[in-house]
Amino acid sequence: MAFFSKKLLKIIWIDVILYFLNAIAMNQIQENLSLKPYNTFGVEAKTRYFIHCTSMQEITKILKDPDFKKEKKLILGGGSNILFTRDFEGLVIKNSISGKEVIKEDKEKVTIRVGAGEDWDEFVGYTVKNDWSGLENLSYIPGDVGASPIQNIGAYGEEVKNTIQEVETLDVNTLEKITHRNKECHFGYRSSLFKHELKNKRIITHVTFTLNKKHIFNLNYGVLAETVNQKGNATLQNIRNSIIEIRKSKLPEPDELGSAGSFFKNPIITGEKLQELQQAFPNIPYYKLAENEIKIPAGWLIDQLGWKGYREGDAGVHKQQALVLVNYDNATGQQIYNLSQKIIRSVKKKYAIELDYEVNVV
Repeated sequence: MAFFSKKLLKIIWIDVILYFLNAIAMNQIQENLSLKPYNTFGVEAKTRYFIHCTSMQEITKILKDPDFKKEKKLILGGGSNILFTRDFEGLVIKNSISGKEVIKEDKEKVTIRVGAGEDWDEFVGYTVKNDWSGLENLSYIPGDVGASPIQNIGAYGEEVKNTIQEVETLDVNTLEKITHRNKECHFGYRSSLFKHELKNKRIITHVTFTLNKKHIFNLNYGVLAETVNQKGNATLQNIRNSIIEIRKSKLPEPDELGSAGSFFKNPIITGEKLQELQQAFPNIPYYKLAENEIKIPAGWLIDQLGWKGYREGDAGVHKQQALVLVNYDNATGQQIYNLSQKIIRSVKKKYAIELDYEVNVV
C-alpha cells in the first residue's frame, strides 16, 4: 500500500510542477511560435512574438514594455474567425481573460459580466443551464466571448447586440480603460465600432450581457421550429440542441476539417437592385431587413455558380455549405485566400454583387 501511495504522490507532484511551469510559460514571451494550433483553419503561420495574457493588468504590462512598444500587435481570441496568409511580423497577444460574474438580478432579468477569453459556446451552454434566455439561438458558434461584439455575431434570427449591455475595452495607446454602452457600439450586420473605427485601437476585456428569466423564443428562422417540435416542447435546451444538430449537419467540425465557418457576409442590397436581379433570376432568395435593405444569401449565389464542393489542392469549398471555405489538409492561408478571390470575382461578374469577407484576413 505504501508503494502505491508514494507512486501516487509522485504523480501528483509532477502534475503540480507541470501546472506551474505552464502557468509561467503562459505569461512569458515566446519567439517564432507556430500559430497553427491557434486558428481553426489550421493553416501554418508563425509569429515573431507571442504571449498569453489572463488579465487586463497583464495586457497592460506587455503594452507598456519598451521592448515591444514599436512592434505590430495582433489580439487573438479563439482563432475561429481569422485567416493567416503569411507569418505575422509582430506580437500576438492571446486574450485569455476568464470569469463570469452576475452583477445584477431580479425576477425578470439577470446581468452577467464575462471575461473576453471565455469560450463562447460554453458560455451559451451555461446560460441555458441556468434557464436564462437570449443567447440560445447563438449556440455552437466557435470563438471567444470577446469576439462576439466585434462581429455582432448572429444566427437563426438573433444577433448578440440584442443582449449586450456594455463592452469594456483597453485603449492600446493610452492604456485607458473605456466602457462602451450598447448604443455606442454602432452595431450593424456583422459589424460594430470595434471592427471598423476602433480596429486595432482597443482590446476587449469584458462583455456584460442582460438576459431574460421569462423566456422569449425566436423560432422563425429556417427549419428551427420544425426541428424543435420534433424534440417536444419549446425549451431553451431543446432550442440549443436543435441548433447544434442543424449546424453540425451543415458545417464541418474544425478539429476534423479546417474552416472558419461562414467565410463571406451575406450581401445587403437595395430594393431597386433586387428588382433588377429578379428580372434575370426570378428564384433568387432574399430577406427584407429594413425599408430599403435586402439581404441576399451569399451561399446561394456561390452555389448557383457551381462552387460547392470545388477543390484546388487542399483548399476548397465545403460540399454541404457553399459559404464555408475549408482546409482539407495542408492548404496555405494564401491558397485559401486566392480561392476566395476567384469566388468573389465570379459572383461579381454574374450578379454584379461584390461579396465581403466575414473572416479577418491577416
